[in-house]
Amino acid sequence: MNARLTPTAVLLLVIPTFLWAGNAVVGRVISEMVPPITLNFIRWFIAFFILAAFGGQILRRGSALWRHWRHYAMLGLLGIGMYNALQYMALHSSSPINVTLVNASMPIWMLLVGRLFFHATITARQISGAVLSLLGVAIILSRGDLNELLQFRFVIGDIYMVIATIAWAFYSWLLSQDKHEPEIKQNWSTLLLAQVTFGLMWSGGFAAGEWALTDWHIDWSWGLVLAMLYVAIGPAIIAFRCWGLGVQRVGPATAGFFANLMPLFAAILSMIFLDQAPEVYHGVAFLLIVGGILYASRQSEA
Repeated sequence: MNARLTPTAVLLLVIPTFLWAGNAVVGRVISEMVPPITLNFIRWFIAFFILAAFGGQILRRGSALWRHWRHYAMLGLLGIGMYNALQYMALHSSSPINVTLVNASMPIWMLLVGRLFFHATITARQISGAVLSLLGVAIILSRGDLNELLQFRFVIGDIYMVIATIAWAFYSWLLSQDKHEPEIKQNWSTLLLAQVTFGLMWSGGFAAGEWALTDWHIDWSWGLVLAMLYVAIGPAIIAFRCWGLGVQRVGPATAGFFANLMPLFAAILSMIFLDQAPEVYHGVAFLLIVGGILYASRQSEA
């Protein structure tokens, strides 16, 4: 697959990472108001009805969705049922910094999963790009101070994020396989709705287990409602659609490097909403992250 970056492909992959950076912030803010797996179910429940209004024709009996239900059930499990549920669970016991750090291993898992399960090759450019990009992430997370990294303590939430990141790597590679019939790809909503239909089943089952095994409750407020609408429309519908298109254009390995933009966007959001002035290390980190992406994406020219 041609992994060269075009302005359109870059935009398609930057949009979801920005929205997901906001998702991590919002998820942390409301982590004590709603159970994590239930939050994941509610966001996709809202998203399902929005998508059904545009692409509901694929839900009819005999459509390609049901003929290829195994494929979409797996996509729904990995990308919708697992990834964000595990991320929300992680935010209950782990700091946003640790969660972001673990998620920054995405390029590595993309390369490994592709090589071991999808017969993809790993090039020296990709490895070098991953190192550069991860170095930029480390600078962001440490605020330019090595002692900050040395003080990290890993907890169970970090393990959840490792599993979530691996699940997302498998999801992205499966999504890149061109097995979608024209009926599924007919408009912007149908491919995502095919995944959400099964993802909602998975997340609903997981949420039922959460309520049966724990004593969680929901503290309803207008702030929580607005937060749920944001995670349902922005990081869910818009981000997943853009990511899917981006992966199809450049491939999962190259797309995985864009995940390292999330801590950078988190820092930008802090500047905007918390009135924190930018530091020199932000610029250095930006150059390293973007440099890693650009260098790795040139593997087809090597």
